[in-house]
Amino acid sequence: MVTIGVFDGVHRGHQELIARTVEAAAGRGVPSVVVTFDPHPSEVLRPGTHPAQLTTLRRKAELVESLGVDVFCVLPFTLELSRLSPHEFVHEVLVDRLHAAAVLVGDNFTFGAKAAGNVALLRELGRRFGFVAYGAELQGRSLAGHSDDPISTDITFSSTYVRSCIDAGDVVAAADALGRPHRLEGIVVRGDRRGHDLGYPTANLSTARFAAVPADGVYTAWFTRLSDPDRRLRAAVSVGTNPTFSGRERTVEAFVLDVDEDFYGQHVALDFVSRLRDQERFGRSADLVKQIDEDVVRTRDALG
Repeated sequence: MVTIGVFDGVHRGHQELIARTVEAAAGRGVPSVVVTFDPHPSEVLRPGTHPAQLTTLRRKAELVESLGVDVFCVLPFTLELSRLSPHEFVHEVLVDRLHAAAVLVGDNFTFGAKAAGNVALLRELGRRFGFVAYGAELQGRSLAGHSDDPISTDITFSSTYVRSCIDAGDVVAAADALGRPHRLEGIVVRGDRRGHDLGYPTANLSTARFAAVPADGVYTAWFTRLSDPDRRLRAAVSVGTNPTFSGRERTVEAFVLDVDEDFYGQHVALDFVSRLRDQERFGRSADLVKQIDEDVVRTRDALG
């Protein structure tokens, strides 16, 4: 049983689709297979238009595995692959390579050169090649409500919607759609040590080129070293250009509470929980320190 898509973010709609694939595969006595693409098709077809990336490929694999999938298959997305007709794509990928018995995709799924194939064509080709195909709406119940809440409804989620939430700094809405906090990964690099001089040393993250970084502001987040994923640390995170010091380069800096450790060179993750405030310019360093004091108190209260 196969499902196909970019699955960036593995949001609640994706999770529902994948769960249905796993369930159907078990009922048929066949493996469940998730097929995805790397790099993002947009970057290959229209260089320079790569959308903000919600999940790294490694993180996507972790999330998919946690849903009980048997096989996670990554197809290198190349110009050659993009030029296959819908018929050729189905024959080469679903029939020859995967021997698919059934295929479940989102109802907006397109495939083949110039996105000429849709769910209806997939069903038609399935009848020709000996598999069945289904389309499903990418829905999931919002975490903001409850099953007995009359205003709680099924929402159609999309990666584009999640990106828009993150771009606006609304990490709570993003988490609602994802079913977990939005994660930003990076390597801790040396900064200008201003935080250290202010009494609040920070871990400065160097993030991937296309990473979905929240809007400028100050946030609460869980800080995790990926080499020690079970240890979560509370952090107050600043995203922006350090306006008090006339900064120009956009940075992501995390003050990790209650530890005195050097994270330099380590691969870490920030799971954003809430937004505390906008970035502000302060006339004096003492005023900035006072505000950071308040940010830390609010972070401790928010994360417990």
